[in-house]
Amino acid sequence: MRKLLTILAIFSIQTSFTCSPDGKEGFMPENDMNIPVGAKNTNSMTEERFNEIIDKVEAVYAPIIKKDRRARLKVNRKWDDGTVNASAQQFWKLWIVNMYGGLARHPAVTDDGFALVVCHELGHHLGGAPKNSFPMTWASNEGQSDYFASLKCFRKVFGDDDNASIISQMKLDPVAVKKCSDQWGNEDDKNLCIRAAMAGKSLATLLAGNNRSISFKTPDSSVVDRTNDRHPAGQCRLDTYFQGALCDQPHTVDVSKRDATVGTCNRSTDHDTGVRPLCWYKP
Repeated sequence: MRKLLTILAIFSIQTSFTCSPDGKEGFMPENDMNIPVGAKNTNSMTEERFNEIIDKVEAVYAPIIKKDRRARLKVNRKWDDGTVNASAQQFWKLWIVNMYGGLARHPAVTDDGFALVVCHELGHHLGGAPKNSFPMTWASNEGQSDYFASLKCFRKVFGDDDNASIISQMKLDPVAVKKCSDQWGNEDDKNLCIRAAMAGKSLATLLAGNNRSISFKTPDSSVVDRTNDRHPAGQCRLDTYFQGALCDQPHTVDVSKRDATVGTCNRSTDHDTGVRPLCWYKP
C-alpha cells in the first residue's frame, strides 16, 4: 500500500499543471478575458503568424528536449480558443505547452511578446532554479520562467535574425536603448537586447492592466522576504524580462535545476546588471 501511494503521488506531481487545466491561470493570473477569432480591437496577429512563431521556437527547443532531457515537446496550438493566457504541463516524458489564440490576439501583445510567452512556458520546463514548491516541483517558478525567457530562450531562437532591421521598424523606448547600448559593446547583442526588452514591455503592459502604468524608468523598488513563486506584479515582471536581456551570461551556458547562480547573473558574483529583481527573488 505504501508503494502504491508513492507511485500515485509521483504520478500526480508529474501530471500537474503550472496553472488551472482550463488555462484560466498560467502565464497570467486567473482572468475572465476572452478574445474570440474575429473579435474587434485586436492586434494584427493571424493564425499563420501564430503558427510561424511557435514553429520557430519549437524547431530550436524540441531537439534540445529530446536529446538532453529524453522527453518530447508538444505544443498545443489553441488558435480558436479565446482564453487570454498560456500554460505548461508535464506528463512523465511528455512536456506540454498550451498557447491560446486569445492571448495572441490581445491588442497589447506584439509578435515578439507572444514569442516571449512561448519562451516563458518553456521556462517552466527548462528554466532551472528557483522552482515551485510541492506539488509542482518539476516547474521553474513564474519569475524564473520570465528570466529564462529573455536570458536564454529569446536569444537562442532570435539571435541570428536581422535584429537591426527588425527594431528599426519599432517605436523604441530610449531607456531600454541606452541601457542595452551601455551593457553590450557588440552591435548584434545590443540590438537583440533591445528587441527582447520591447517584447517584455508588450507583455508587462498586458500584465499591469488598465489601472497601472509600467516603465523602464520606474523599476519596482519592493524587496521580498522570501522568493515569490507566484505571479509578480507587472512592473516587477518587466524588470525581470529587462534584466534577463541585460545579463552577460551566454545562452549557451545552461541553467541548473538546483543552483540558481549557474548560467545567470548574480549579486554574489559581483554583477550589478542582469540580476533577478528583488521584487520577487530572495538570493
